[in-house]
Amino acid sequence: MEETQPAGKDERLVGSDRVLAVLLELARHPAGISLDEMAKRIDGAKPTVHRALASLRRAGLAGQDGHGHYVLGDEFLRIAFAHHEARPDHLRVQPILEQLTQRFGETSHYAVLDGHDVVYRAKVDPTVGAMKLSSTVGGRNPAHATGVGKMLLALQLPDLESVRNWVGGRKLERRTEHTAATAEELDAELSLVRQRGYSIDAQENEPGVNCVALPVYLSSPSVPTGAISISALAYRTPLATLVSDLPTIRKIIAGQYEEAIS
Repeated sequence: MEETQPAGKDERLVGSDRVLAVLLELARHPAGISLDEMAKRIDGAKPTVHRALASLRRAGLAGQDGHGHYVLGDEFLRIAFAHHEARPDHLRVQPILEQLTQRFGETSHYAVLDGHDVVYRAKVDPTVGAMKLSSTVGGRNPAHATGVGKMLLALQLPDLESVRNWVGGRKLERRTEHTAATAEELDAELSLVRQRGYSIDAQENEPGVNCVALPVYLSSPSVPTGAISISALAYRTPLATLVSDLPTIRKIIAGQYEEAIS
């Protein structure tokens, strides 16, 4: 004999689903949407949709503009932004790093600029492969010798004068024979980064290790909070392979990569 659910419980479930559908549809219309259009969009009766909107308005999750169109409420935006800002950077980028490492089989980092160094805030190593990188979360490397560092410096130091001021009286460490170790060499590298829109580390910080880095904008559309890199053992994943797959890397960072990864 088929089991039946109490009518009240079933109606509440349907009602909550409908309210959520209305909320999600509101989010797709920043300029607002009319009751008629909302009913069409979610294929619901106008009185029912109106009740859902009324519930959202009482909670501050929806509002109406001067034209009577419905929009997301200020309370919804406050909650969303407060939650977003309260999450530590490393937690927000962790899923991105995991997907990059799974996709390429190499180590992914998230790092921020701190003076003349970069500090690694998050790292994901591949699950296979005997050789892994020596970098650690909380560890530092010279910004001028790393892909993440050069990416962030390129956006902060637009010309040779600013690079010279950043270097100051220090002598830049030449970590390998490929490292830019003068203000002039570093300025030329940063100019290339700006032209390309990405940064590379061609065995400049550690022999046998290449990387590609891109900026990450977690709190502002114009000021990066840090940079993400894929650091690869050169014999296993050549730099040219990483550069050729930059479109995929960008999509993963933007959360737009949906291809199944085996």
